[in-house]
Amino acid sequence: MSAKKIRKETWITLIVLGAGIPIAGLAGVLMYMNVTAARLHPNPQEVTSVMHATPSARWAGAAEAARERVRAGISSQNAPGLSVAVAVNQEIVWAEGFGWANVESRTPVTPDTRFRIGHTSKALTAAGVGLLLERRRLRLEDEIQVSVPAFPRKQWPITVRQLMGHLAGVRHYLGEEADVPSGHCDRAADALATFANDPLLFEPQTEARYSTYGWILVSAAVEAAANEPFFVFMRTQVFAPLGMNDTMPDSGPVSVTIPNLARFYFPRFSGDNEFGQVVARAIDYSCFAGAGAFLSTPSDLVRFGIAMGGSTLLQPDTVRVLQTTQQLASGKDTEYGLGWTVESFPLAGQPTQLVSHASRSLVGGSTSFMIFPERGIVVAVTSNTSYANLRAIALDVAAAFAEPAKRPASR
Repeated sequence: MSAKKIRKETWITLIVLGAGIPIAGLAGVLMYMNVTAARLHPNPQEVTSVMHATPSARWAGAAEAARERVRAGISSQNAPGLSVAVAVNQEIVWAEGFGWANVESRTPVTPDTRFRIGHTSKALTAAGVGLLLERRRLRLEDEIQVSVPAFPRKQWPITVRQLMGHLAGVRHYLGEEADVPSGHCDRAADALATFANDPLLFEPQTEARYSTYGWILVSAAVEAAANEPFFVFMRTQVFAPLGMNDTMPDSGPVSVTIPNLARFYFPRFSGDNEFGQVVARAIDYSCFAGAGAFLSTPSDLVRFGIAMGGSTLLQPDTVRVLQTTQQLASGKDTEYGLGWTVESFPLAGQPTQLVSHASRSLVGGSTSFMIFPERGIVVAVTSNTSYANLRAIALDVAAAFAEPAKRPASR
């Protein structure tokens, strides 16, 4: 064999080995993380749970079926804690907490435990916009500078509607460690400096791209139209009228004094709770304002969902505007309304409209919030860890209540 051929084969061997070592190393790390991960709920049947009220006889079977699915979900996903609430026909029929609000102290989740609801905050903020629309203090087609003149004009004009529908071209934040607003913001307008000077990513209405920063700008518009701090307006005009007493701003280090607050966790590797969690770092999310800065409970979210199905807070026509999918200039539907994802889903074998919002990526929390308007069913599921797959659990819970919901109540 020639020296040249030997050198060639030697280099090929070294390249193969060089590529294989990182792969083997990664596999070893994954195996180590999996082996050393604490299984928080190894037996689904033994997952601790707390209810404040037993479901009525009509809903007892549905609650038991849903309970089994929730226990299986928290166990298989290795999530610290979960909380669930369900309303049918304008009434909360089941609320129960599962697992640990605080793993280290073994404090159980109860229906009163507050969770970080993250991006689901946008649906709540949309209701604040709806109130101001009805009071003629805000208009969807206005350019944002009508309400927020300090926000610099861009290469194209952008409207309130486009911001709410993720059609405006305002960028999203790059990542939890990159440019999430830091510090504390008493007003939504305090956070605008983070992205105010950035150009739009595309001409508005030509693309749909999710933007939390766009909703911070919406929050600033709400604040200006209401002529008071955003959080004050939301508390007095949205939460208090609906009895949402457990919903409040997520203010990071200050929040340690909030009663019934879950401890927040984050997957310790690869965004996967299968590898266990670490205690999440303290974050003050107040600068996210209505884009992602609320703490709440599933019961409060369900109260909000009930209100969206009646005339308790907003007129039906206003809710319809918020929950109608937006369109691109090309005519293509975006499957997102104004603060709501809008889709069709086969619930209990029948196609039905589903309006919802979810959050998985903010540090220390996951949420799935669903309304089936045609069936009168509202479901909210929250967890105190990031990247939990709560949509599957919420859909299972909704399915459990769909069949008895079709039957008339016994007299």
